[in-house]
Amino acid sequence: MVFKKLLGALGVGGPSVDTVLSNPSTYPGAPLTGNVNLVGGTQDADIEHITLGLVTRMEVEGGGGDYSTVADFLRVPVTGPMRLHPGQQLAIPFRIDMPWETPITTVYGQTLRGMVMGVRTELAIARAIDKGDLDAVHVHPLPIQQRILDAFQQLGFRFKSADLEYGQIYGVHQTLPFYQEIEYFPPQQYAHAINEVELTFVTSPHQVEVVLEFDKRGGLFTQGHDTYGRYTVSHADADTTDWRQVVDGWVRQSVDRRKSMPGFGAPQPGYGHPQPGYGHPQPGYGHHPQPGYGHGGHGHHGHYRQPGHHGHYRGHGHHGSGMGGMAMGIAGGLAAGYLAGEAIDEVGDAFEDFGE
Repeated sequence: MVFKKLLGALGVGGPSVDTVLSNPSTYPGAPLTGNVNLVGGTQDADIEHITLGLVTRMEVEGGGGDYSTVADFLRVPVTGPMRLHPGQQLAIPFRIDMPWETPITTVYGQTLRGMVMGVRTELAIARAIDKGDLDAVHVHPLPIQQRILDAFQQLGFRFKSADLEYGQIYGVHQTLPFYQEIEYFPPQQYAHAINEVELTFVTSPHQVEVVLEFDKRGGLFTQGHDTYGRYTVSHADADTTDWRQVVDGWVRQSVDRRKSMPGFGAPQPGYGHPQPGYGHPQPGYGHHPQPGYGHGGHGHHGHYRQPGHHGHYRGHGHHGSGMGGMAMGIAGGLAAGYLAGEAIDEVGDAFEDFGE
């Protein structure tokens, strides 16, 4: 993937830049590498810095309503001050270590509807900054994430859409200022009790926090409501666990809690009595952390919503980069003005070409 941009902000005859990704496909926690290729213009150019930014789109809740915005969530310096002579050609290698919490954009070889991500090159000369076009980046699931996604598909859940929500999930440590929601319609056997399921991965080097939000239907004497489940799973258990059974257990727990509410009524067709392994806490589902499932039990179910908020509880804590000295830092709070829509028009326009 290559993009070329004549730096118009710097005047005719200014330098040009080509950013080339070695491979646009990557994974959370994996490197994204390539070269920034510079060609000098007709005169010397004193470059102040070249910076790469990972750019994505997210949904934001504000006092005036919900809206979408596009922003850098990671900025990585490629070079500091340097002089580029007329006609000089330079190839500057770069490496971006993708944050472990980087959202998934591609599954089964297809882009998730609603997800876009790209790399943008920023070159500054004499206080004039030119932000180049976007190069699409495809983030594939890690093995443990893929197994859980496979399980939802095997159980008959139908993918609806995905998006990024600006904010924090109550009780879950995050390093990025947003979290991903992958939304499913339920299969027929759960459709009478569940409208939708939203799946969130919050990933770290050794484990993944799996947060499930169940949008439940109301009964004759009860109102519909959302419930949440949170489970800790290990990367090491990706290929040693029956994830279809595990995910089915997570869903059945939610349905069973719904059925136990006063006024729910008689059992629905297709459910009958609780099956072994689901009626009571079992390894992987109960109170006691087990290898591969961690805290996945009743102790992490409940309501994460606060009045006035849709979905998970959102906070405004500090966001660290987790990228060592290489990264300039994640835009905690997006304080650079992107939430106000500053300097993102060209980026937003570029995303229109990505397809959804």
